[in-house]
Amino acid sequence: MANRLIFTITNVLILLCSSALANRPHLSWNETTAVAAASNAKGICESMVTLRGYPCEEHKVKTKDGYVLSIQRIPLGRGGGRKGNRVPVLLQHGLLMDGITWLLSPPDQSLALVLADNEFDVWIVSSRGSKYSRGHAYLKPEDEAYWDWTWDELSANDLPATFRYVHGQTGQKLHYVGHSLGTLIAMAALSKGELLSMLRSAGLLSPVAYVGQITSPLGRTAAENFIAEKLKWLGLHEFNPKGDAVTKFLKKICALRGVDCTNLLNSFTGKNCCLKPSIVDVFLDHEPQPSSTKNMMHVAQMIRDGTIRMYDYKDAGENRRRYGQPTPPAYNIENILKNVPLFLSHGGADSLSDVNDVSHLLRMLKHHDKDKIVVQFIESYAHADFVMGTNARQVVYEPLMAFFKLH
Repeated sequence: MANRLIFTITNVLILLCSSALANRPHLSWNETTAVAAASNAKGICESMVTLRGYPCEEHKVKTKDGYVLSIQRIPLGRGGGRKGNRVPVLLQHGLLMDGITWLLSPPDQSLALVLADNEFDVWIVSSRGSKYSRGHAYLKPEDEAYWDWTWDELSANDLPATFRYVHGQTGQKLHYVGHSLGTLIAMAALSKGELLSMLRSAGLLSPVAYVGQITSPLGRTAAENFIAEKLKWLGLHEFNPKGDAVTKFLKKICALRGVDCTNLLNSFTGKNCCLKPSIVDVFLDHEPQPSSTKNMMHVAQMIRDGTIRMYDYKDAGENRRRYGQPTPPAYNIENILKNVPLFLSHGGADSLSDVNDVSHLLRMLKHHDKDKIVVQFIESYAHADFVMGTNARQVVYEPLMAFFKLH
């Protein structure tokens, strides 16, 4: 009964939030500036890293289309040591998240801090439009043009800019870790032969490429009912599922005796095996984060079509103008070079990175060099376990670090 109650409340809240957002398309520029200023005054380093005893540096990276991304560097672990001889690792979060993804758990369970304590040079990026990456060379978040992007641009612009920056700062090739959408943008780039000169290996957690068979009730219902398209039609260019009133309400629900709020995540991600109920409260302090409505439309297209293609403008003339052909080009995963070291980890209970979709992805990689690919399957894991699971260090991160040390 409790599970059904939480699931019902979640669905109602999503509908209420969508309605409210549609009636209030944007923050004013003054409000947006105030929020951004407050966020930048206390960035991820100060709020999530240094208070735990780790050194941390704030960096900014500009993409070729003008977006200013926030990046944090954790050059050493709590035990100190020497800079300069550590191998860099870049961490890229998934959809509707930001760099805090990698810092939500205690220090001995958060991947960013585990890597730092194991002598890696850690770099965390937050995608355009999220709380700490709302800057742009000439656009404001209230401008429609600011939100005119999908994960196509994250793959083509944000990821290469971040790679070049980390490579330039360290003078070394880097390991990459992506979760969820963070895996998709990397595979899309690699399928086009990009990033290779700067990459040592890629860790893909809850890999998302083909999503035509996802079993997430919320994800599939939203896609099949064209929810994002309807929000775009209403003039909502920024998709922001988080509001203070909603967050406070959810926290009150989670504080009730007998209510396990991990079900809030389970209703979307699949039944996570290994989350503490208290992690949801931490999660709601920081997540979810905004994305573009156009990006949500792109993901919905992938769910409905079961393909990996660039954004479809649903107009042959516009597609031809953008792509030189009447339909959007496909990303061919089989084009990923067979000697690129890949570590893929997926879960049997994951309703976003569904086992059937991952099986399809693995078929596309069947000719990959056998000594260059590791596939880890964790029967009990769902989507959020990979970044917030209490045992993720032992189950996922230790094998991932061992893989890195071989490459």
